[in-house]
This record gives sequence, C-alpha cells and structure tokens, in this order.
Amino acid sequence: MHTQLLKLDPDNPDLEVLHKAALILNQGGLVAIPTETVYGLAANIFDPSAVAKIYTAKGRPGNNPLIVHVYSVEQAKSLVLNWNDTAQKLAEAFWPGPFTMVLDKKDLVPDCVTAGASSVALRIPKLFVTRKLIEIAGVPLAAPSANISGAISPTTASHVLKDLDGRIEMILDAGPASGGIESTVLDIRSNPPTLLRPGLVTVQMIEKIIGPIKQFQQQHLQSGAFPSPGMMARHYAPKTPVINVENSGIEMLEKLKKEGLKVRLLGFHKIEDAICLPENPVGYASALYAALHDLDAMGLDRIVIALPPNTPQWLAIRDRLNRAATPAD
Repeated sequence: MHTQLLKLDPDNPDLEVLHKAALILNQGGLVAIPTETVYGLAANIFDPSAVAKIYTAKGRPGNNPLIVHVYSVEQAKSLVLNWNDTAQKLAEAFWPGPFTMVLDKKDLVPDCVTAGASSVALRIPKLFVTRKLIEIAGVPLAAPSANISGAISPTTASHVLKDLDGRIEMILDAGPASGGIESTVLDIRSNPPTLLRPGLVTVQMIEKIIGPIKQFQQQHLQSGAFPSPGMMARHYAPKTPVINVENSGIEMLEKLKKEGLKVRLLGFHKIEDAICLPENPVGYASALYAALHDLDAMGLDRIVIALPPNTPQWLAIRDRLNRAATPAD
C-alpha cells in the first residue's frame, strides 16, 4: 500500500485535500489526522471492518477501546444514552479541547469501537482542521494515536510515517501537535466521576467545574476490556530501556557511562549528553514525545529520565513517564 502524505494549514485547510481524506474514510480506509494532542489514526466508527484495520495497523490489543472524535456536542449526544448536566457542564468548559468523556453508548456505536464495553469515550478536538474533516466526512471518527501500539505517541507527521508507512492510505500533515500528550479521560457514569487517564485538563480544572472526582486505582483493573485507552501498564514507551529517577539524573547518567553504556539524560539541566525540557508542565508535555523519539533514534543502551515533581500539576507527565519505563513482558 502506498501512503500519501499531504500538508495542510491547520487554520485554513485546503478543502480539496479534506474531501480526499473524507472519501478514503467513507470507503473504509485509514487516515492519520492531526489533533492538538497527538496525531490520531482515524476510521469511520460505523464501519467495523475499517475499525478492525486500526487494530491491525497498530498491532493494538483487542481489549483496548478507541476514543471517538466528533465535531459538535449534537453529534456527541447522538451516540450516547445519558447526556446529563455533568456532561453538559464539562462540554461547555473543555470542548473543543484535550478532554474525553466516557458515557453509556447507544447500540448504533459498534462494539468493536469500545472493545465490547457498554460505554463510549468521546471528545471534540480543538484543532479546526480536525473538526472540519469530521464534518466533511459526515461520520464520527475513531482515532487512537497513529503509531505502533505501546510505542511513543506521534506528535509530527514524520513520526507517523516512521511507524505506519505502507500500512495506511493517507497522512494529513498540519505541523507539530501543540499539546504533546493525550487527552484527559473522565468516566462521568460514576458518582463522583472517575479520572481514567490524566492529561492537560487537570484534576483541579475539572473539580472547579463539577466538584470532587476520584482517581481510578490501577490495581482494581479486572481482566477483559480496559475502561479507557492509555491504561496498559507499559505504554508511550521507546524501544530503548528507560530508567526513571527522582533526582537530577546526573549521577545515574555518569554511573552508566562509566559502565561503558551509551546513555542520554532527559531532564531539566543543560549539560552534555542531556536533552533539557521546560520546567513547566505545559511546555514539558509539548516537547516530551518529540524528545523521546529523538533519543530512541540514537541507538542508546539506556535513557535516563529525571522525573518532574510529584505534584498534581505534573500528574499526567509522570503517568506517561512511569508507563514508558515499565519493562516489556
């Protein structure tokens, strides 16, 4: 299969290109799409064979559900049974944006999208070009990250091409994803709502709108389908083994170098053999995956990561880094 790579202005996209992409989607094909979080691999949710192609292209486990992207609140409501006051308040506060809600689905949402669960995860992407594509396609789009399952998420079209060239029909290149990490996922079916995946919309931001929420306890995860994407123990991971440390990382870097290993540090200090990231969560998130892609391409023996502070503001970043450092089975 030849994978087309087409560039787009994210704010003023070429409608002819979007119509080409929409045609592929409506004919059962896959298109990698830009969003403000990471690049997604999109398929028409009402075409089970197309959704199955997502799992095949990514090598994604069948028990890992997909987030459905819609272009309007009305389209979201058409897919769920119980659009309530909580959903409305959260939509008004955080949509369009990097925020996903889990609600009970209508039967018209195929089970293959939700890994057999009775719920569906929904969001409206912030990027105009993404919403315009969904509108032109006329169908909601299932769109997990456009990469091999479990690997570092893609924040540029070149990251997508590296993993999925020849596996999908088209990649839409609208430049680097500004957010840099995946959306926050909140299950609003429980009382109080449950945070399933932290993201750029923080717990504090959510609680300001709807009051206290609880966090999902990983040890309570039962066998079978995950309740949300992004909950595998090992995820967002480079091929290079990752070592996380609760300090500057410099001591570990020097120790491993003395052992003869080829190693680099991801942290906050501008030193030799290190990539320095911003000291604020938003800037760090925006740069994280691109830095991990760069490090993974260096042929290293180890990547040492100096973990950011263990505070609520850094919850999403630490979640990604801890999953990246989990050993493969």
